[in-house]
Amino acid sequence: MTENKMRVVLVSHTPAPETVVAAAAKLCYSQSAADDIMDGLTPEKAEGFVKMLGDLGHESPFEHTSFTFCIDGVSRALLAQITRHRIASFSVQSQRYVNMDGCFEFVTPPAIAKNKQAAALFEQSMKENLEHYLQLIDILKPNIKKRFLEQGKDEKAAESAAEKEAIEDARFVLPNACVTKILLTMNARSLTNFFALRCCRRAQWEIRALATEMLRLVRSAAPALFLKAGPGCVSGPCPEGRMSCGMAKEVKQEFCSI
Repeated sequence: MTENKMRVVLVSHTPAPETVVAAAAKLCYSQSAADDIMDGLTPEKAEGFVKMLGDLGHESPFEHTSFTFCIDGVSRALLAQITRHRIASFSVQSQRYVNMDGCFEFVTPPAIAKNKQAAALFEQSMKENLEHYLQLIDILKPNIKKRFLEQGKDEKAAESAAEKEAIEDARFVLPNACVTKILLTMNARSLTNFFALRCCRRAQWEIRALATEMLRLVRSAAPALFLKAGPGCVSGPCPEGRMSCGMAKEVKQEFCSI
């Protein structure tokens, strides 16, 4: 049982993403045919096209590029939030098939980590959750295995099936803090929307940290495409109204340096 830290890797993206977006824009505004749509699109011209699209707010060409991230060391609480971004593809480590015995990891909120009393209580809670999870597996497995044996499965098959079924039910005691792994793919337009919502200081701390790191990675891969990406106040007035954090200047400085 260990505490874990977030790790984010940009594992793949559309080759020459800004050129692809520029080609989509070129198709919209010119008579170019399929076999010459890429002609003349130098990196400099592609960058110009992409910046023009950003200024015009014409974002549909951005959907032709996608970025895939491998994310580790994040909580199931974060998973519940990020899957609300529906124009995306997710593959998630299964708690049905992966036994947490020996690999139970968890995320500790910073406010809890900084408070000695809260941290001790949190640690004890994690320990108890794991103990209850393992106890439930031990309690459930014998009867499940017996049922499979009676159905004609051999010893090895019955043991394996009983383990899986016991894990399915025992996982209900695992906490939101439990670590998960995600492979996530989004197109550039969806990412821009994701950054606007989740890089904001009003976003929950864990998903804000994730979004900020993802933005850093895609800016390195496609700087013109994500030039204006970030919380809403980076490219205009704060969209939060009365709920604003009141620190738009500081937030702009933070994201300009990413």
